[in-house]
Amino acid sequence: MATPIKEWSKLEVRAVVPFLFSKGTKPSEIHKQIAETYGEGSVSRSRVYQWCTWFGEGRTSLGDEPKSGRPKTSTNEENTTRVDELIRCDRRMKIRV
Repeated sequence: MATPIKEWSKLEVRAVVPFLFSKGTKPSEIHKQIAETYGEGSVSRSRVYQWCTWFGEGRTSLGDEPKSGRPKTSTNEENTTRVDELIRCDRRMKIRV
């Protein structure tokens, strides 16, 4: 049995999954090898299965993919200009919070 690695990063553990998956290793075996090497709490079995599913579908990275929806901030040049114009047109404008 291999000696467990005591100090590791999430990135190290994540890099093992695509490597073993590309060699044809089953998800259950990947989880077993990771648990033996990095410890039981390093990654859950369900996460390994999810990552293997993604790689089977053609995904090439475990990084976050771009998300749709609202932007993280609404402050941009266009909005700033629009608000400035509204205030200059009607200085008595009230804003409800």
